[in-house]
Amino acid sequence: IDESGERGELWMVYVKDRLYTPRTDDWDAHHAVDEVKRLGCASLEQHLFDYRPGWNETIEYAADDPRLPEAFRVFARRMNSAALVATPMSLGNRTLGWMTMSVAGPLDRQNQWWRIALLEAVARQAALALHHNRLIDLNRREERRKAILEERNRLARDIHDNLAQGFAAILMQLQAAQRESGATAPAAAAANIEIAIDLARTHLTEARRSVGALRPNVGPGEDIATALKRLAEMGQRTAKTPIDVVIDELPRLGDAVEREIIGIAQEALTNAVRHSRAARITLRASPVQAVGLRLSVADNGRGIGRDRSTSGFGLTSMQERADRIGASLTHRGRARLGTILAANAGA
Repeated sequence: IDESGERGELWMVYVKDRLYTPRTDDWDAHHAVDEVKRLGCASLEQHLFDYRPGWNETIEYAADDPRLPEAFRVFARRMNSAALVATPMSLGNRTLGWMTMSVAGPLDRQNQWWRIALLEAVARQAALALHHNRLIDLNRREERRKAILEERNRLARDIHDNLAQGFAAILMQLQAAQRESGATAPAAAAANIEIAIDLARTHLTEARRSVGALRPNVGPGEDIATALKRLAEMGQRTAKTPIDVVIDELPRLGDAVEREIIGIAQEALTNAVRHSRAARITLRASPVQAVGLRLSVADNGRGIGRDRSTSGFGLTSMQERADRIGASLTHRGRARLGTILAANAGA
């Protein structure tokens, strides 16, 4: 069973004296090399997932057992299988998957008990191995996330301490020059100073926005609703486009999930402000089934046409954030009819 608990797939196959796994070069030599076999394996995978009694106890099937899908019974007859035994790979109160054993006929009932006992013992060891493997993978992902976060923080510090501070200093000097020159400066020079001030102010705003995009974390003691309102308020200060905020009472989803949601909101608002040419932007957040959250950012601007290759890095970044927390991300945009981006997390 995958970590979301929503589907199962074939993990490994042991035939006679050989072990096959998807990560070995000879996997295709055994797995689903013909249509009957492919349909049989796929239907058994789905049956094990859907048959609830099999989540808690070992189930014995005859080869023609009506509980088994027809596609698998066809495959079992071709393989001269007399029986199938399926036992859950359980760890505590969790079922991580199933281990099955096909017994070639004729079936020897007197010796069937020890086959079942052996299969259950092996399934317990396999469950431990699978759990250990998932813990290692989880730790590896967490270490990678920490490394990425550390690098993002380093970049944010560099931008803030060097680029943003430099633009702030330039802006101050230009404004001082503008004040000192007063009405004595030639019109052309005054116009150039004004343009330079606008450019410095614009790029200072962009530098600060980049710092915010790199470090979109929920602040200390700040819930996600407050963080979303803060982002909208910051976007409102740096853009002329009105941003409406509609936020219901939201559940806490944990720091890791909330950090990615805030990052998605930051990127979506930035895209809408920079590219949509909208007259109004609306940010909404509402609970889903009391344990999840739906976030949407909508605008009434020009939308995005069919060619998404022109939509830049933003959508890719948001999709990667959604994937990291198992959220779904949808994006609808039509030219001149605006854009809606929605993310559903934790439900």
